[in-house]
Amino acid sequence: MKAAVIVFPASNCDRDVAVALERVAGIRPRMVWHGESVVPASDLIVLPGGFSYGDYLRCGAMAAHSPIMRDVVAKARAGVPVLGICNGFQILTEAGLLPGVLMRNASLNFICRDVHLRIERNDTLFTHRYEKGAVIRIPIAHHDGNYYADEETLARLEGEGRVVFRYVNERGERAPAANPNGSQNAIAGICDETGRILGLMPHPERLIEPLLGGSDGRPFFEGLAEAGHFLEGLMGGGDGAPQQGSPAGAVDRAARPA
Repeated sequence: MKAAVIVFPASNCDRDVAVALERVAGIRPRMVWHGESVVPASDLIVLPGGFSYGDYLRCGAMAAHSPIMRDVVAKARAGVPVLGICNGFQILTEAGLLPGVLMRNASLNFICRDVHLRIERNDTLFTHRYEKGAVIRIPIAHHDGNYYADEETLARLEGEGRVVFRYVNERGERAPAANPNGSQNAIAGICDETGRILGLMPHPERLIEPLLGGSDGRPFFEGLAEAGHFLEGLMGGGDGAPQQGSPAGAVDRAARPA
């Protein structure tokens, strides 16, 4: 499996996610500067966290127009899975690959702490190592993580099951105090219609081993390692491709290693 991590001016989690991919998933990604025009052949593209372009205009707005993003969008629309974490999620919305927008936190403060998330879907390439409904602890670090979309878009996201992560308390319950930024419907992460494009504000790459304070983010990257053969089939049209009528981004559980 081949992966590429896009590096923007003021990215600061690009190395973190590269380490997580290599140590947990066994994938050494290519680090691709935003000024390049072509993403190397990849089975996964990652837009990392950080403060691209100093968060001027809107978070992710300038990065969405970096030269490399034209090819990222083209490859995403051709079926290459794309992961956006924190600032990467903001870039995905600004580039039109995911709906909605990430606004200023309701408190108007930068928030850096651990939060609890409920796994709403575990049939994606990114979440199939988690149990559906499981509650995990993952760090956040953002000033603009307040997810907003119009009512029609929200209804579509909920109706199509495209909310992948939701802010909850440690008991798995939605509560105002458990929603750190005021996101509508306590949304922490969503995917596109195919399940191949995922954006989330929390940082799973920051909690992959006990020395970092916990390992709740580790299954996220373990799942990518296990899904490598599936991704190759998905992109190459081999036996690992989804069956007709199945979610295009869902993991073929029958092909998953025992």
